[in-house]
Amino acid sequence: MGRSRIAGSKHRGPGRMYLSVKQPPLRLRVFKKREIRTQFAALCYRFHKDQVQVLLITSRTSRRWILPKGWPLEGEKPADAAMTEAFEEAGVKGKPIDFCIGMYSYMKVMSKKLSLPCAVSVFPVRVKKLVDDFPEAGQRKRKWVTPKKAAKLVREPELQKILLHFDPAMLER
Repeated sequence: MGRSRIAGSKHRGPGRMYLSVKQPPLRLRVFKKREIRTQFAALCYRFHKDQVQVLLITSRTSRRWILPKGWPLEGEKPADAAMTEAFEEAGVKGKPIDFCIGMYSYMKVMSKKLSLPCAVSVFPVRVKKLVDDFPEAGQRKRKWVTPKKAAKLVREPELQKILLHFDPAMLER
């Protein structure tokens, strides 16, 4: 468990306000530490008619609803790597926030015989606009939904909790 500025009870630290968040344990089968891969995801959001909406995209193979995410990029901070994935996978132009709001786990299917356990750190991205010309256009669908609806559409239980508790008002102080 760590501290987060996003949801929970208020605590004040030196020059900052922190909010305690209980991070649920990640649900990874028993693996050696070296076998678990790290990814960074972008929780892309906007305000539409005074309502918060988050952007979901479909995965390329299973077509399930997910957040844009990918592997760490050499020389990039995690939030910037998440922003790169948001552009490449969803055409997002926006401002990443350099603060992890939670983590979730899943099994990345690489082939019929190989799946990798992944721990994904989630970084919020305030969307300024969506463009139609991006590297994976035509390979994915995009959908704006409320965080509550997004939580119903994604499969990963830890990601569902992150979405249900997402409050961008706490990010923009």
